[in-house]
Amino acid sequence: QSQLVESGGGLVQPGGSLRLSCAASGLDLEYYIVGWFRQAPGKEREGVSCINRRGGSTNNADSVKGRFTISRDNAKNTVYLQMNGLEPEDTAVYFCAAEPVAPSYECRHADYEYNYWGQGTQVTVSS
Repeated sequence: QSQLVESGGGLVQPGGSLRLSCAASGLDLEYYIVGWFRQAPGKEREGVSCINRRGGSTNNADSVKGRFTISRDNAKNTVYLQMNGLEPEDTAVYFCAAEPVAPSYECRHADYEYNYWGQGTQVTVSS
């Protein structure tokens, strides 16, 4: 059974850091683009960051540029989202998603492009 499992969420004070992990089983992430999305209460889901097969990355949300970094470890079949300088506005459920693509495919932050989704992990930024 193919699945993605997020972990690393929690409660953190403003200015703090968290590292989210997205571990895959039944999927070889080496052949997948992986994206991180988030959804805050009452808001639409938005793309945060994604990484292509070759390790390049893009940050979609302007509000996270310079603060969030996506990376991948194919040997561990895991993708990470390092979040620094967290703000209360970052509070949301964070999801990872994956989709198998050709090697040169450049990832985008359109959630309809991803068919494999994790269950989400809650991130709460509050003092």
